Amino acid sequence: MVQRTCRARLFGGNLAWFVFWGYQLFIVMAATGYLLGITESREYAEPEWYVDIWLTIVWVAYLVLFLGTILKRKEPHIYVANWFYLSFIITIAMLHVVNNLSMPVSFLGSKSYSAFSGVQDALTQWWYGHNAVGFFLTAGFLGMMYYFVPKQANRPVYSYRLSIIHFWALIFLYIWAGPHHLHYTALPDWAQTLGMVFSIMLWMPSWGGMINGLMTLSGAWDKLRTDPIIRMMVAAVAFYGMSTFEGPMMSIKTVNSLSHYTDWTIGHVHSGALGWVGMISFGAIYYMVPKLWNRERLYSLRLVTWHFWLATLGIVVYAAVMWVSGIMQGLMWREYDEQGFLVYSFAETVAAMHPYYVMRAAGGAMYLSGALIMAWNITMTIFGYQREEDPMPGSIAALQTARSGARKWA
Repeated sequence: MVQRTCRARLFGGNLAWFVFWGYQLFIVMAATGYLLGITESREYAEPEWYVDIWLTIVWVAYLVLFLGTILKRKEPHIYVANWFYLSFIITIAMLHVVNNLSMPVSFLGSKSYSAFSGVQDALTQWWYGHNAVGFFLTAGFLGMMYYFVPKQANRPVYSYRLSIIHFWALIFLYIWAGPHHLHYTALPDWAQTLGMVFSIMLWMPSWGGMINGLMTLSGAWDKLRTDPIIRMMVAAVAFYGMSTFEGPMMSIKTVNSLSHYTDWTIGHVHSGALGWVGMISFGAIYYMVPKLWNRERLYSLRLVTWHFWLATLGIVVYAAVMWVSGIMQGLMWREYDEQGFLVYSFAETVAAMHPYYVMRAAGGAMYLSGALIMAWNITMTIFGYQREEDPMPGSIAALQTARSGARKWA
């Protein structure tokens, strides 16, 4: 994307290859560390200090690669998507470095001690955790939305001014929202309230971005009937809007007292991760692959339609049953008898959730099957195959075919 929006080749020659292979090496190091039990043993089970340092080196190279391309651009304008990418790269670097500050026991061993402990450690981890969501899974993918939705719809972004307001409001407010994960803990009450207030304010810029994405289709709404790729992107933006309403609502202390530690949170996270991040990624891949391999079109648009419905229904089932399961779970945990004892044991709450977990597995299987269909479709596209298909209902080709048939019949 940054090459297309800057009209310039990537900066640094083979630096892009270093970023690619360096990141793959990090994933292997982190995954094998988990298997060997070599982690910092904290909330996120981060890999140990030497893996953290390697990731920092790769990520700084990524920043140099991106910034260098921006600086050598031939396009005088900096597209808003690149502003979102820049904030994502810089903020993730800051989060990673601060959250992983630690002192190695020895330079030949893997063990280290975190620079933080107690409630300071908890606050640092949720400052990291929530803003990893905010800047990796939100800002980064908003950059994708601001590029791929206009490209696929063949329409300009609805409002450039709104995109700028969206950007600055989002990056300023998001960084303060982490403490809402620590309601009713040892964190000072003022810090909990601060996180809640900023989370509620975050709702408005988030919906500004959603409205900008949806309104980009002004004058092109008919494409929803004929283009399953744009349909997938619109569904992703809709899930973004839903998740960014639900998050601030769950940060309110009275709501959080019911929802926290329950499956409601799991449903919320997955509606964002699979509904927003997953679907916008699928749409971007469907857009890019034919262009990267110089193909006339995808192998099959009908398979894209199948993928869309399986993914959409799968995540709707998944999230909905987690909402019901989570609310039931929270209510069971706070149920007391007349003597003040808990009515239900923890094991009883788990047993009550069994049917919801079966439905959760079914929803996840639907979503996964859609992804497998996409993998097949993309593979066949790369190899240059094109499936013979009837025109999509409502498309220009379908109308021309229908008219031709009518003329022959007459």
